[in-house]
Amino acid sequence: MRHYRLRDLGWLWRTPAGRHAVYEGIRFRLWPTASRLARAWRHAAVRGTRVVAVVGSLGKSTTTRAVLAVLDLPAPARGPGNAWSSLAWLMLGIRPGQRHAAIEAGISAPGMMEGYARMILPNLTVVTSIASEHHRSFGTFEVTRDEKAWMVRVLPEAGWAILNGDDANVMWMRGQTRARIMTFGVGAQCDVRGSDVAVDWPHGTRFTVHAGGDAREVRVRFIGRHLVYPALAAIAVARAEGIAIDTAIARLALAEAPRGRMQPIPLPGGVTILRDEVKSTLETIHTALDAFGEIPAKRRVVVIGAISEPMGNQHRLYRDLGRRCGQVAHTVIVAGNNLDKMRPGALGAGLPRERLIDGGRSPSEIAEFLRGYLEPGDAVLVKGRDTQRLDRVRLILEGRAVRCDLRICSIRRLECEFCPMLERGWAGERTLD
Repeated sequence: MRHYRLRDLGWLWRTPAGRHAVYEGIRFRLWPTASRLARAWRHAAVRGTRVVAVVGSLGKSTTTRAVLAVLDLPAPARGPGNAWSSLAWLMLGIRPGQRHAAIEAGISAPGMMEGYARMILPNLTVVTSIASEHHRSFGTFEVTRDEKAWMVRVLPEAGWAILNGDDANVMWMRGQTRARIMTFGVGAQCDVRGSDVAVDWPHGTRFTVHAGGDAREVRVRFIGRHLVYPALAAIAVARAEGIAIDTAIARLALAEAPRGRMQPIPLPGGVTILRDEVKSTLETIHTALDAFGEIPAKRRVVVIGAISEPMGNQHRLYRDLGRRCGQVAHTVIVAGNNLDKMRPGALGAGLPRERLIDGGRSPSEIAEFLRGYLEPGDAVLVKGRDTQRLDRVRLILEGRAVRCDLRICSIRRLECEFCPMLERGWAGERTLD
C-alpha cells in the first residue's frame, strides 16, 4: 500500500477518500501489536477452533466463500482484507467455542507468509494455485511456491493440506508438510474430482463431483469452468471435517461469488454485465474469456483493460490477447492505451475493424458508447486491472451519477460502489495518486 507522511495529513483529511487512506494507514501500522494479540488469542482463547487457511495466487476469495458455505459460516458482505492487520482482526473475531473459521491470506512480497502462518496456526490449508501474480516481487514460480508453502509447513501432523492436484507447483508442497494430503481438481489422480462441467448462464455452473466412491451432481452460482476448483476444494474440506457430501453440496448451492469476480449483474433492458475487474493477471484474463466464450448471449461484448504485471514481451502478450478476444467476442472495447498492440491479433482472428473500439481513457466514455450500442440479450464482460476501476462502467449504465473520472485509482479496500468520491468527484481536490 502507499505510505503517506505526517505532513500529508492536512490534504488527506479534506476528502472522505483521504480519511479512508488515513484509517487504512493506521490499521497497517497496528500490525505488530495486532499480530501479537491475535497470536495470543489463538493460543489462549480459540485453540479449539478448527481454522481453514486459504492461500494461492488465484481463486482465493471464491474458494474462501465456498469453504465458508460448506462449514455453514456466514460470508462477509464485503471483502474483509487478506493481509497484515486485516488478518489479525479476523483472528480476533473468532469467538471462543466457535467450531470452525476460514481465513484467506494474501501476500505481495517474500517474507510475509511465515508470520501469517504462525499467527493463524491452521488445522487445514487449501492451496488454490501458483501463478504469475506478484511475479515482479517474487521473480519465479519457485520463489512464489516456497513462500506460500509456509501455510502448509505449520500444519500439525493431524491436519490436512488440501492441494490443487492439477497444479504441479502446488503438488510440490506435499514434501513441505507432515500433515495428511487430500487433492482436488479435474485430473483422474485427484481425490476429489470434477467432470462433465457446463456453464449454466447466467445462473452458474454445473458439474459432477467424484469423491470417496460417490458421484453427485453439483450446481454452484460461480460462472466458469475455472471456478469449479473452489467448489471442489470446499467439498474436500467438508470430507476432511466429516461433513456429509450431500450436505456440503446443498450448502454450496447457496454460496454467491465474491463481488467483482465473475459476478453477473442484470441491467435494465435485458443486458447482463459480467463483472471480473478485481484482478487482471494474464491467467485470469484467459480463464474469464474462456468462460465468456461459453455464454449463449445474443452478442458477447468484451471491455478489456490492462494486464497486471505482464511477463515477457508486452507487444506479443497484447497481440495474443487481441487474438483471443477476437475469437470470443462480437465486439471488443479496449480501455486504456493498448489498442494498437491488440489490433493485429484481433483483426487476424477475424474481428471486423469496426467492432474493435477505442474505449478512451475513462469509464464514462465506454459507458456512453455502450448505452447507445447494447441490445436485449447482450452480455458484457468487464475485465481490467483493479486500479482502472472499470466497475464504474456498470454503475453508469445502472443510472448512478458517476463524477469520478480518475484514470488510475490507488485507494485500497474501497469499491467504487461505496466510495464517497464516486458521485462527488475530485474537482478542486488533490487525488490520492
